[in-house]
Formats: sequence, C-alpha cells, structure tokens
Amino acid sequence: MKKILYILITFIFATFSVSSLANSEGEAMYSALGCASCHGANGRSSDDSIPSLAGKDVDWIVQQLEYFQSGERQNAYMNAMAPMAEGFERSIAEYLSIQDPQK
Repeated sequence: MKKILYILITFIFATFSVSSLANSEGEAMYSALGCASCHGANGRSSDDSIPSLAGKDVDWIVQQLEYFQSGERQNAYMNAMAPMAEGFERSIAEYLSIQDPQK
C-alpha cells in the first residue's frame, strides 16, 4: 500500500512540475516574442480589434498559430509574428489558457 501511495504522489508531483514548467516557458515566450504588445498583459487585450487570448482553449490557440504560420489564416502582422512561436505553440497556449479573462 505504501509503495502505491509513493508512486501516486510521485506521479502527481511530476505532473504538476511539468505543467508548471510549461506554463513558465509559455509565459517567458509570450513575453519574449512581444505578444503582450498587442494581445495585452496575460492575454487580455484592451483593443477591441485585437482578440483577448486569456482563458481560451489550448488546442484553439495552437491551431490559430499554426494557421498563421502556414498562411492559411491571413493577417500581415500575425503571419510575420507566428513563425517565431514555432515549437512553443503549446506552452504559450497553456499559459494563456489558465489566465483569467476578467482581470
């Protein structure tokens, strides 16, 4: 019983550590790429013409970045910016998804 409990606790700790690392990386990339200059601090845009990304679904954010990277979705600024997020789409999306859209 103790062995199972130890394995379970280790698994939970590892899961939260990986999740926390991804969120930290996502936040760092969001900041480093200058995403906040348009989409706002923590993904909350103050400009009605630029979407807020705080609280959005992870897969939706990843898909939008991939659409901009491939040119399937067109926006001159995002088509130039999205390729810089390549390889970090999911960590950025995970960071944004846990942000409170109301603050």
